[in-house]
Amino acid sequence: MAGRLQENNYIVSAAQATFRKVGAALFAKENINEAEAMIDLCLELNRTILQSAHGVRECAAFAGCYREGLGTVCYFNAGHTPGLLLDQNGITELTATGLPLGLFSHAVCDASIVALPPGAALLLVSRGIAETEWDGTEFGLDRIKKYFLQNTAQNASDLCNPLVTEQLQQFTRTQTIPNDLTALALVRHTEPSTNRH
Repeated sequence: MAGRLQENNYIVSAAQATFRKVGAALFAKENINEAEAMIDLCLELNRTILQSAHGVRECAAFAGCYREGLGTVCYFNAGHTPGLLLDQNGITELTATGLPLGLFSHAVCDASIVALPPGAALLLVSRGIAETEWDGTEFGLDRIKKYFLQNTAQNASDLCNPLVTEQLQQFTRTQTIPNDLTALALVRHTEPSTNRH
Protein backbone atom coordinates (compact mmCIF):
# COMPACT_ATOMS: atom_id res chain seq x y z
CA MET A 1 0.00 0.00 0.00
CA ALA A 2 1.47 3.34 -1.02
CA GLY A 3 2.10 5.66 1.93
CA ARG A 4 3.01 5.20 5.57
CA LEU A 5 1.57 2.37 7.64
CA GLN A 6 0.04 4.79 10.16
CA GLU A 7 -1.88 6.51 7.34
CA ASN A 8 -2.99 3.24 5.73
CA ASN A 9 -3.75 1.00 8.68
CA TYR A 10 -7.53 1.36 8.40
CA ILE A 11 -7.41 0.67 4.63
CA VAL A 12 -5.27 -2.43 5.12
CA SER A 13 -7.62 -3.64 7.88
CA ALA A 14 -10.65 -3.19 5.61
CA ALA A 15 -8.91 -5.06 2.77
CA GLN A 16 -7.98 -7.92 5.14
CA ALA A 17 -11.59 -8.17 6.33
CA THR A 18 -12.82 -8.31 2.72
CA PHE A 19 -10.20 -10.90 1.82
CA ARG A 20 -11.25 -13.15 4.72
CA LYS A 21 -14.99 -12.76 4.20
CA VAL A 22 -15.24 -12.73 0.41
CA GLY A 23 -12.39 -15.18 -0.13
CA ALA A 24 -13.94 -17.71 2.24
CA ALA A 25 -17.33 -17.39 0.52
CA LEU A 26 -15.93 -17.64 -3.01
CA PHE A 27 -13.76 -20.68 -2.35
CA ALA A 28 -16.20 -22.55 -0.10
CA LYS A 29 -18.20 -23.78 -3.09
CA GLU A 30 -17.49 -27.31 -4.30
CA ASN A 31 -17.40 -26.81 -8.05
CA ILE A 32 -15.83 -23.43 -8.57
CA ASN A 33 -14.06 -21.85 -11.46
CA GLU A 34 -10.91 -20.73 -9.63
CA ALA A 35 -9.97 -18.12 -12.21
CA GLU A 36 -13.40 -16.46 -11.99
CA ALA A 37 -13.25 -16.60 -8.19
CA MET A 38 -9.81 -14.93 -8.17
CA ILE A 39 -11.06 -12.18 -10.50
CA ASP A 40 -14.13 -11.61 -8.29
CA LEU A 41 -11.90 -11.45 -5.22
CA CYS A 42 -9.64 -8.93 -6.97
CA LEU A 43 -12.64 -6.72 -7.83
CA GLU A 44 -13.93 -6.80 -4.25
CA LEU A 45 -10.51 -5.95 -2.82
CA ASN A 46 -10.18 -3.08 -5.30
CA ARG A 47 -13.61 -1.67 -4.30
CA THR A 48 -12.79 -1.96 -0.62
CA ILE A 49 -9.52 -0.07 -1.02
CA LEU A 50 -11.12 2.73 -3.06
CA GLN A 51 -14.03 3.07 -0.61
CA SER A 52 -11.84 2.95 2.50
CA ALA A 53 -9.34 5.45 1.08
CA HIS A 54 -12.14 7.74 -0.18
CA GLY A 55 -10.26 7.94 -3.45
CA VAL A 56 -7.17 6.66 -5.17
CA ARG A 57 -4.55 4.75 -3.13
CA GLU A 58 -2.18 2.51 -5.05
CA CYS A 59 -1.87 -1.02 -3.69
CA ALA A 60 0.17 -3.69 -5.39
CA ALA A 61 -1.12 -7.16 -4.53
CA PHE A 62 -0.50 -10.82 -5.24
CA ALA A 63 -3.10 -13.39 -4.24
CA GLY A 64 -3.30 -17.07 -5.01
CA CYS A 65 -5.22 -20.23 -4.26
CA TYR A 66 -3.24 -23.47 -3.94
CA ARG A 67 -4.99 -26.69 -4.90
CA GLU A 68 -2.99 -29.31 -3.04
CA GLY A 69 -4.34 -32.39 -4.82
CA LEU A 70 -3.39 -31.03 -8.25
CA GLY A 71 -0.36 -28.98 -7.20
CA THR A 72 -1.66 -25.86 -8.96
CA VAL A 73 -1.82 -22.20 -7.95
CA CYS A 74 -4.46 -19.92 -9.44
CA TYR A 75 -3.34 -16.32 -8.89
CA PHE A 76 -3.61 -12.69 -9.81
CA ASN A 77 -0.73 -10.22 -9.69
CA ALA A 78 -1.94 -6.63 -9.43
CA GLY A 79 1.28 -4.75 -10.13
CA HIS A 80 3.25 -6.67 -7.47
CA THR A 81 6.87 -7.77 -7.64
CA PRO A 82 6.82 -10.92 -9.81
CA GLY A 83 6.31 -14.19 -8.01
CA LEU A 84 9.09 -16.69 -8.70
CA LEU A 85 8.33 -20.32 -9.49
CA LEU A 86 11.30 -22.69 -9.31
CA ASP A 87 11.01 -26.19 -10.79
CA GLN A 88 13.22 -28.58 -12.75
CA ASN A 89 13.15 -26.16 -15.72
CA GLY A 90 14.51 -23.20 -13.73
CA ILE A 91 12.76 -20.02 -12.60
CA THR A 92 9.58 -18.65 -14.13
CA GLU A 93 8.45 -15.11 -13.29
CA LEU A 94 4.77 -14.70 -12.45
CA THR A 95 4.49 -11.14 -13.74
CA ALA A 96 1.64 -8.67 -13.38
CA THR A 97 -1.74 -9.77 -14.68
CA GLY A 98 -3.24 -6.31 -14.16
CA LEU A 99 -2.79 -2.86 -12.66
CA PRO A 100 -2.30 -2.25 -8.93
CA LEU A 101 -5.49 -2.13 -6.86
CA GLY A 102 -6.94 1.17 -5.67
CA LEU A 103 -6.48 3.11 -8.90
CA PHE A 104 -9.60 2.51 -11.02
CA SER A 105 -13.01 1.36 -9.86
CA HIS A 106 -13.57 -1.16 -12.65
CA ALA A 107 -10.01 -2.32 -13.29
CA VAL A 108 -9.83 -6.09 -13.63
CA CYS A 109 -6.82 -8.36 -13.21
CA ASP A 110 -6.65 -11.57 -15.18
CA ALA A 111 -6.12 -14.78 -13.26
CA SER A 112 -3.54 -17.35 -14.31
CA ILE A 113 -2.85 -20.92 -13.24
CA VAL A 114 0.60 -22.46 -12.80
CA ALA A 115 1.56 -26.00 -11.85
CA LEU A 116 3.99 -26.81 -9.05
CA PRO A 117 5.37 -30.26 -9.77
CA PRO A 118 6.73 -32.23 -6.79
CA GLY A 119 9.87 -30.52 -5.52
CA ALA A 120 8.90 -27.10 -6.92
CA ALA A 121 8.67 -23.91 -4.88
CA LEU A 122 6.97 -20.55 -5.21
CA LEU A 123 8.60 -17.46 -3.66
CA LEU A 124 6.98 -14.05 -3.21
CA VAL A 125 8.86 -11.02 -1.91
CA SER A 126 7.72 -7.51 -1.12
CA ARG A 127 8.96 -4.55 -3.09
CA GLY A 128 10.90 -3.59 0.05
CA ILE A 129 13.21 -6.58 -0.42
CA ALA A 130 13.78 -6.05 -4.14
CA GLU A 131 14.35 -2.30 -3.69
CA THR A 132 16.64 -2.44 -0.64
CA GLU A 133 19.63 -0.25 -1.55
CA TRP A 134 23.26 -0.09 -0.62
CA ASP A 135 25.68 2.40 -2.15
CA GLY A 136 23.18 3.36 -4.87
CA THR A 137 22.51 -0.23 -5.99
CA GLU A 138 19.27 -2.14 -5.44
CA PHE A 139 19.24 -5.71 -4.16
CA GLY A 140 17.05 -6.47 -7.17
CA LEU A 141 15.20 -9.43 -8.60
CA ASP A 142 18.34 -10.98 -10.11
CA ARG A 143 19.95 -11.40 -6.66
CA ILE A 144 16.70 -12.90 -5.36
CA LYS A 145 16.68 -15.38 -8.25
CA LYS A 146 20.32 -16.30 -7.64
CA TYR A 147 19.57 -16.89 -3.96
CA PHE A 148 16.50 -18.98 -4.88
CA LEU A 149 18.46 -21.16 -7.29
CA GLN A 150 21.23 -21.82 -4.76
CA ASN A 151 18.96 -22.42 -1.76
CA THR A 152 18.30 -26.08 -0.95
CA ALA A 153 15.59 -25.46 1.67
CA GLN A 154 13.02 -28.20 2.12
CA ASN A 155 10.41 -25.92 3.72
CA ALA A 156 9.06 -22.39 3.36
CA SER A 157 10.58 -21.07 6.56
CA ASP A 158 14.10 -22.13 5.61
CA LEU A 159 13.62 -20.52 2.21
CA CYS A 160 12.32 -17.15 3.46
CA ASN A 161 14.19 -16.48 6.70
CA PRO A 162 17.78 -16.50 5.35
CA LEU A 163 16.78 -14.13 2.56
CA VAL A 164 15.63 -11.49 5.05
CA THR A 165 18.02 -12.15 7.94
CA GLU A 166 21.23 -13.00 6.10
CA GLN A 167 21.23 -12.06 2.41
CA LEU A 168 19.95 -8.50 2.84
CA GLN A 169 22.19 -7.86 5.84
CA GLN A 170 25.23 -9.05 3.90
CA PHE A 171 24.22 -6.89 0.93
CA THR A 172 23.71 -3.72 3.00
CA ARG A 173 26.53 -4.50 5.42
CA THR A 174 24.25 -3.59 8.32
CA GLN A 175 22.00 -5.31 10.83
CA THR A 176 19.22 -2.73 10.40
CA ILE A 177 17.29 -2.49 7.17
CA PRO A 178 14.54 0.17 7.46
CA ASN A 179 11.92 -1.03 5.00
CA ASP A 180 8.96 -3.35 4.49
CA LEU A 181 10.50 -6.81 4.25
CA THR A 182 8.16 -9.68 3.57
CA ALA A 183 8.91 -13.05 2.01
CA LEU A 184 6.37 -15.82 1.55
CA ALA A 185 6.98 -19.26 0.08
CA LEU A 186 5.15 -22.42 -0.87
CA VAL A 187 7.21 -25.59 -1.20
CA ARG A 188 5.64 -28.71 -2.71
CA HIS A 189 7.26 -31.79 -1.24
CA THR A 190 8.34 -34.66 -3.44
CA GLU A 191 6.58 -37.21 -1.24
CA PRO A 192 3.07 -36.92 0.19
CA SER A 193 3.03 -36.10 3.88
CA THR A 194 1.67 -38.67 6.28
CA ASN A 195 -0.26 -37.93 9.43
CA ARG A 196 0.94 -39.62 12.57
CA HIS A 197 -1.18 -39.87 15.67
